[in-house]
Amino acid sequence: MIQLLDAAPAPRHHVPSVRAVPRLSQAHRFFMARTPSLSTLRQFRMLAQTANFSRAAELACVSQPALSRTIRLLEEDLGGRLFDRDRRHVALTPAGEDLLRLTERLVADFDDAFEQLGQTLSGQRGRVVIGVLPSYAVGDLPGVLSLFRDQWPGVDVTVREGLAGTIYQHLRERQIDLAVMTPPEEASGDFTFTPLFADPCALVCRAGEAPDNPGWDSFAERPFIAMAPSSSVRQITDAAFARAHLAPRPLYDCAQPATLGAFIAAGLGISALPLSCRPMVGAHDLEWHRLSDPQAERIIGIAHLSGRSLSPAAQNMLAALSGGKIKPAAAVRTR
Repeated sequence: MIQLLDAAPAPRHHVPSVRAVPRLSQAHRFFMARTPSLSTLRQFRMLAQTANFSRAAELACVSQPALSRTIRLLEEDLGGRLFDRDRRHVALTPAGEDLLRLTERLVADFDDAFEQLGQTLSGQRGRVVIGVLPSYAVGDLPGVLSLFRDQWPGVDVTVREGLAGTIYQHLRERQIDLAVMTPPEEASGDFTFTPLFADPCALVCRAGEAPDNPGWDSFAERPFIAMAPSSSVRQITDAAFARAHLAPRPLYDCAQPATLGAFIAAGLGISALPLSCRPMVGAHDLEWHRLSDPQAERIIGIAHLSGRSLSPAAQNMLAALSGGKIKPAAAVRTR
């Protein structure tokens, strides 16, 4: 156990009172007629470094009389001599040495700040937030991000996955810069949408259990495992069933294709998914058969807020996502 003991009283000593430093009166404060410009300070630094008016004027790309006038005006503005000079020598005064130290700091901070700004304006630095469909996140996106990182290593990228409704709301609230999504639902001018590729649907079933003639009619004979009503996949399948004059009962309303794939693998039924969802259910042994008559597909593209200027980093990401052209859907092997 640790006990805390009172220390023996220390001998009393006289402690002199601390006098407050008097503030300078308004009459004793330093005032400058003009604040020196950065150009003036750069010329001062060149003269201090070279100790030669001719050489400093040459480096500053000004005439020697112009440099002499700049230094004279600087000394007048500061109210003190900065250089001791005669016909042969130019040397800093103590005041000039103090100003040189200050100038070095100011110029370095200025150059560093504008170097960072230049990198931001050129897209070499910055931050980009993109919202994507889960199927795109596990499909094409990793390759796009790998190429983007190699070209723009100073840009931080944040990826947010979600359904179209949520991502478009984040776009509207300026929480994300770009979205790889299906087209926006409402026909408003809030968003600019650039199509990338068509994503056709396929009938998905357990391996070895495909219908004799896979098609939309197959869903009238087998249980239909459906995606959630709010998903773009469900909207596509509902529209295709309506055109085919079919009304299969949707089961389970899965939120993610991975869940739907597991249910198919368990023998609970069949489903229809866009081909881009295949990587999300790749852990299961499933068959994919393209669906037609009617054709059902979704368009995947890049969206951003119409009235918002994209940062240079976001513009570079837009170029990386688009690849400079509209591309077809990836080929998929079917059984």
